[in-house]
Amino acid sequence: MRRWDFVAAYLQGELEQGEVVYCHPPPGYETIGPDGKTRICRVVKPIYGMAQAGRRWQRSLFPWLTSWGFKQSHSDPCVFSCERTTDGVTQSLIIGCYVDDLF
Repeated sequence: MRRWDFVAAYLQGELEQGEVVYCHPPPGYETIGPDGKTRICRVVKPIYGMAQAGRRWQRSLFPWLTSWGFKQSHSDPCVFSCERTTDGVTQSLIIGCYVDDLF
């Protein structure tokens, strides 16, 4: 059994069309603009700490797995399987997804 931890997995997701998210600037950045108003940042990619970041990553990963021939389990939607037969030998691969880890 192998395990993969995707570094910066949530950054691989995409915000939904029309979804607009703002946040405070990170520490070290000017929080007050030259006009005296408080600055905020518009988020263009999901980031860790956003409530919807995990779901956005999932919406990128699951279609990618199915495009490679994996079938999503009916009993657990986070489990995918794929079978390939080469030279009469059938090999099975089962992948379980948990947050940003694949098992």
